[in-house]
Order: sequence, then C-alpha cells, then structure tokens
Amino acid sequence: MNTARTPALPKLAAYTTLRLGGPARRFVSAVTSADLVEAVRAADAAGEPVLLLGGGSNLVVGDAGFDGTLVEVATTGWRRDGDVVEAQAGQNWDAFVAALVEAGLGGLECLSGIPGSVGATPIQNVGAYGCEVAESIVSLELYDRVTREVRALKADDLGFAYRTSVLKGTDTGVVLSVRFAVREDGLSAPIRYAELARTLGVGIGARVPAAEAREAVLKLRRGKGMVLDPDDHDTWSAGSFFTNPIVPSAEAEAVLARITEAVGAEVPQYPADGGVKLSAAWLIERAGFAKGYPGPGNRVSLSTKHTLALTNRGDATTDDLLALAREVRDGVYARFGVLLHPEPLLINCVI
Repeated sequence: MNTARTPALPKLAAYTTLRLGGPARRFVSAVTSADLVEAVRAADAAGEPVLLLGGGSNLVVGDAGFDGTLVEVATTGWRRDGDVVEAQAGQNWDAFVAALVEAGLGGLECLSGIPGSVGATPIQNVGAYGCEVAESIVSLELYDRVTREVRALKADDLGFAYRTSVLKGTDTGVVLSVRFAVREDGLSAPIRYAELARTLGVGIGARVPAAEAREAVLKLRRGKGMVLDPDDHDTWSAGSFFTNPIVPSAEAEAVLARITEAVGAEVPQYPADGGVKLSAAWLIERAGFAKGYPGPGNRVSLSTKHTLALTNRGDATTDDLLALAREVRDGVYARFGVLLHPEPLLINCVI
C-alpha cells in the first residue's frame, strides 16, 4: 500500500533551517523506504525534476522555489545488530545520536547537535570536533536512479574525503538507510579536537563516557549558535556556509606567505590530502568580516557567535543571503587569494 502523502504545497522556507526558499511545484512525503523509491521512480518516469528533502539543514533554495517534485524523506527509526546499527534515511540525526548514547553505545557522540537527517550524513561526509561519519559508516542502502534498482554500497565504495563522497554533486543515488559501527563499551571515540579535549579536561586521544562527550560537544556548539533554537536567529542558518579551503601543496608556500604578510601573524594550518587545510572562519575574520557583519538591510548577517554561519535575521530573502555570501567570498579572495566554496547545496540559486 502506498503511504506517501501529498499535502498542500508549502514554501520550502517552512522546511529549511535557514527558513528561506520559494514553493515547489509538487510535494510528496514518503514515510517508508518503499514509498521513497516509488515517489522517485514515478517522478523520473514522468521526466519530473526531483529534490530530496531531509532535515533541510544543508539547503539554500532560491526565492523562486523549485520547479519540480519535492520528496520529503520522512522515514524514521533504527535497529541494532550487535556493534552495528542501521538507521533510516529520514531519521533525525541528533535524536539518533542521543538514542545511541542513552543506550550506552559510543562512536558518534562527537557529532552531536548537527541538524539534519541520517541519510544526508554520508553524502558530504559530515564531520565535527575531530570526527567524521566516514570513520563509523559500514555500508548503506540506496536506490540507483540509473539502474532503477535498490543496492548496497560498502564504505570503501563511497570515496570519502573531506566533506565529500562519490554521492555528493550527483542525484543518481537516493540513500534509503545507513549502517554504522558503534562501540559497545559506552565510551567515546578518541578525543582528537583540542577545544573539546580542553572542555573535557583530558588529553588528545583520551576516551571518555559517551554521554560526557556529547554534553561537552553540545555546550560548545550552543556557544557558537550551532544548535537549532527557534528563538535564536544565530541558528537560522545552514551551519557552516563555507568549507575550510585546502590549498594544494604546490601553492601552499606562496599562499601562506601572502596571508602572513597581510595579517602579520602565523596562519593556522592543518595537514590535508594533497595540501594544507586552512580555517575559513579565521580567513573571514581577518578579511574584515567580524561576527555579526550585516548584509543587505540587516536582514541577514554573519552569526554574532561564529563567522562561518550566514544567518537569516527574520525577514530575509535568499537573494539577501547570497549577496552576503558573495561579499564574504570575494573579500577573502581579494585579500588572501584563497577562494572559499559553499558547503550547502544550492537549489535554483548561485553565488
């Protein structure tokens, strides 16, 4: 039986954490994996563009909306098989992490407080506080829109790298569920992030009760406006708007020298595959964009708590947000020669 629902057409602003975006032409809510596959198959057969909607936390949708079918991934739930848990794609991510911690299972606690759904996490290899989902993902099940079949992919098939995977930038694979390895001793993954280690009062590499690590991460995220709160406009965002740039090894020396000369200070840098990773927030601040820096009409601004988040102050448009994003991107490039790239998925809009 088809249990998909087709409610009245809303603006996507009602479904995104930025609270921005125009209407979709058609809206379907899929509450089972079978519904999800059927909805996508039907739209493909009709030649209809499809936009999959999970938690709406990584979407920037144009003011004109989406001229196609919006499929809400509303599948929920998870089950455990020993040290592996399988969660449905539409399951709220933080509620899932909280449930694991409550059940005495560790491994994902450093990713607490991240908005969105389980199915989105492997696509961009979600990470925070020294952890990435790539370290825990065992496999996933997806619907392949090319072969029109449901198939499984192992972690090694997903091409994980910094904030990306083979699924990013393509809409051919619809994630149905994800399987994660967990730690049955109730302890966290090794603490690798210095700020988190200081908050916990432990050394790098230590393991602590998963519940303690979760609470520390949530405390840090709240201080940066990175835990959703409808009363706090600093959380009306898509999280980190720009990824931390990776400068290729061949260019790193010249780029670092330029930045050092411009700011007169040592540049924070981190090793990365093929180059050096820089802090986007550090570059943004030193290019002249402080916390709270306003965009058009003060309707948007950088978060007052964290320069990496672009926020809707209550009555913004997507065009307002994109104008601020361009100003920040171009300002960083003009001063340092480093081009920042957006992390969210841009739908019917560009910067």
